[in-house]
Amino acid sequence: MNENTDSTPRITLVGAGTIGLSFAVLHLQHLSDPSHLTIYDTRPDLSDYVLSTLPRYLPPSHASLAQRVHLASDLPSAVSSASIIQEQGPENVAFKTDIWASIERHAPRDALFWSSTSGIPASAQSAQMQDPSRLLVVHPYNPPHVMPLLEIVPSPRTAPAAVERTLAFWRERGRTPVVIKKECTGFVANRLAFALLREGVHLVAEGVVTVEEVDRIVETSMGPRWAVAGPFRSYHAGGGKGGLEAFFANIGGTVRGCWEDSGRENVGDGWEEEVFRQTREAYGEVDVAMRDRITKRVLEVIAEEKNRK
Repeated sequence: MNENTDSTPRITLVGAGTIGLSFAVLHLQHLSDPSHLTIYDTRPDLSDYVLSTLPRYLPPSHASLAQRVHLASDLPSAVSSASIIQEQGPENVAFKTDIWASIERHAPRDALFWSSTSGIPASAQSAQMQDPSRLLVVHPYNPPHVMPLLEIVPSPRTAPAAVERTLAFWRERGRTPVVIKKECTGFVANRLAFALLREGVHLVAEGVVTVEEVDRIVETSMGPRWAVAGPFRSYHAGGGKGGLEAFFANIGGTVRGCWEDSGRENVGDGWEEEVFRQTREAYGEVDVAMRDRITKRVLEVIAEEKNRK
């Protein structure tokens, strides 16, 4: 693991779930002193849980770093000397508004406040804060210690300096932070992914394909393609010399037909039982370690190829 980068920040993670521990691994890769990372969680078995779970995310040669992470059982002491506080608590507005108001009372005045929420905007989370300009969303694509993307989502009241400091922090650590210019439900990555998921549900519900066949189609077509170039760049290339405009001029009628015929299924509409059954039968319990290992290798190969001269 790389330990030759900035060791100054003192980082407190609020919440030790899957995302929290994944962020812990990411931060440990860049902290020369693991004790500069604090994990706060209300679970009574926090020490046993972290010591038994965190090493699974770490390379075997660095598993002992988990023993040097500072664990805190009360919020005031967890944040009192932190320069960055990153929250991964329940997806609940009341919880987040309460905890940020409490964090604000006890944290240093210049500490950065980040929420890893999947969809609750900073403007809602900061409702009880005295200074809402300090808070912004840093939304990862799971798992953050593997996936480069971080959606940086300020509220209209977030200070530009907080955004710039956040961008600088993550760029120094080799991540890909993207500023989302307006708060929107689910931000951007999830909206794109859920749109594809919705169409997949529609096609399965209509009996066009099975769950497993949808996955096979994605894994052998747009999955590899979009790992190299996103949808706009891909279809711009698909239009040849005329680019995206030529692409739509050529098959715009088909695109329009697909859009008009796309699924309108929503959660609770009755498709769940069959789709869930097919998914359980096809996959059982997914080996996420294998998923993450392969994903990391794919990202490494893409980076190697893009950096070739």
